[in-house]
Amino acid sequence: PARARPDKTGKVITCKGAGPDEKSASALPKGMQLIVTARTKARRRAVDVLFEADQRGRYRPLELSDLLQERLAVTAAQTALPQYSADIVDGVAANLAEIDEVLSTHLQGWTLERLPAVDRAILRMAVWELLYNDEIDDAVAISEAVTLAATLSTDDSPAFVNGLLDALRVLGPALRAELRGMSPSA
Repeated sequence: PARARPDKTGKVITCKGAGPDEKSASALPKGMQLIVTARTKARRRAVDVLFEADQRGRYRPLELSDLLQERLAVTAAQTALPQYSADIVDGVAANLAEIDEVLSTHLQGWTLERLPAVDRAILRMAVWELLYNDEIDDAVAISEAVTLAATLSTDDSPAFVNGLLDALRVLGPALRAELRGMSPSA
């Protein structure tokens, strides 16, 4: 999984492929480097699709699924959309109302609509991983989301994303049970 860690020399390593629209790994804390895995790349691509849907006003579940099908057929990237990206976007589309309700309920002093669009995309992806994808460890989902926020969003976003997702992690078992229609003790 992608995570930040000190490199052997203690220096910051710049991400390969950092484009003009994103920050480099130097946005990470001093002495940390970014480790990029296939799932990290897939998460980034999923966030790209979720962000595009938001910008185009296509954030209803069926519209989001349609956009995913378009991106699977034709992508602006050099490579096809990874399967895990499709899984994330499908999962967010299938559970969008519940994901947005969880986010809206736990945002303190903010509304979902007031968040930067990239933060909404990152949070929707991360909440899907935390609450609906049992294959992903909570710490990995949070770390990946924080890293994406550090790379793609404002300077304040990583701490905000981390705080919100950690609160949801603590509530995770109860939220999962509620979303799956069970009592938390079941």
